[in-house]
Amino acid sequence: MGGGELDVIAERNGFLRFVEVKARAMGDSSGLESITHDKRRRLVRAATSWLDDYEDDLVEEAVFDVAIVTMADPLQVEWFEHAFDA
Repeated sequence: MGGGELDVIAERNGFLRFVEVKARAMGDSSGLESITHDKRRRLVRAATSWLDDYEDDLVEEAVFDVAIVTMADPLQVEWFEHAFDA
């Protein structure tokens, strides 16, 4: 798939969402820092490859979201919509 991994592909509110999921321990810095320029480039390449194979004409736009899962009791999830642009 274009040499990259896509964690979650979903549709919500008319957007096709490519979601990068990052787990972190309680007290660690934000997982957003781990989404480097190179990681974004790989995600965009994988998403482009996926769209080439599976694009649905009903989808208006694709976006990149990030979900940060903090390993606590209970688990905490922060969702960043439109976290970065292609």
